[in-house]
Amino acid sequence: MPEVTDLPPRQQCASAVLMIRPAAFDYNPQTAVTNSLQQRPEGSAPREHNERARAELQHLVSGLESEGILVCAVEDTPVPPKPDAIFPNNWVSFHPDGTVVLYPMHTENRRSERRQEVVESVAARSGFRVSRVLDLSHHEREGRCLEGTGSLVLDHANRIAYASASPRTHPEVVAEWSREMGYEPVVFQAADRAGAPVYHTNVLMCIGERFALIGAEAIAPADRPRVLERLRASGREIVEIGHDEIEHFAGNMLELASWDEALGDCRVLAMSASARNALKPEAFARLSACTDSVLAAPVPTIEKLSGGSVRCMLAEIFLPA
Repeated sequence: MPEVTDLPPRQQCASAVLMIRPAAFDYNPQTAVTNSLQQRPEGSAPREHNERARAELQHLVSGLESEGILVCAVEDTPVPPKPDAIFPNNWVSFHPDGTVVLYPMHTENRRSERRQEVVESVAARSGFRVSRVLDLSHHEREGRCLEGTGSLVLDHANRIAYASASPRTHPEVVAEWSREMGYEPVVFQAADRAGAPVYHTNVLMCIGERFALIGAEAIAPADRPRVLERLRASGREIVEIGHDEIEHFAGNMLELASWDEALGDCRVLAMSASARNALKPEAFARLSACTDSVLAAPVPTIEKLSGGSVRCMLAEIFLPA
């Protein structure tokens, strides 16, 4: 693998995404062990949960398509039940050189989400050409995990992989991924307000083309200056958020690339309605100034039961240039 500095820069934002229409969405007690944002349901039935989640997902699909984003929406299979299948970015990523990465998952009932037919469907619908498969799932046998772009927040333009260490994000697997993909790893510690490790890096961090949003308050004091220094070195606008915003998924957003007749190449920042409402006016104004359009979709059922939000629902598809 060439040195990171020898590789050309890459585009930061994808113009296509994979989304999964769930067949058995529900509260997952296995993932709740490490995800403090999940809330146990009261009163309603699993079938109703799935119907609500499908409706919320479809609303987001329609919004993205109206913004010119190519959405490859694939149906989940009902057997075995996969309560978190709606979050494909945790098990697969698609890269512009044709590499597909398959990731090791923390809980057993999420490992069946990895399906070859999903990768084949993406290739057929988007034109993505698979040239290499990097399968890291064997790390599960040793209890080492790396849950895709939940665990990794990627500065593609500068080839830096940010990762908050947790039971779902093992530093050794981060290092292997970085060697294979030609990125510089930046691993740090972060905790929620109760002191538990933040379960996914993308809960507190988002990197767009011209901005970097970061829950600096959650990062360990010993690591915070190093992480902020690397982000500032990218030349991006740094927008900081706190625990209140993180708990309402304001860190869980994704910027995508589109094209507009008036603007030409443009950027769309996708987030949840909860995240939009949690952002302080100054933070939202600074983010808005760094992108072309903001799409805020309501996904309350998904956020409450699964402890994940809009960014988790989107697996970027970087088509070859």
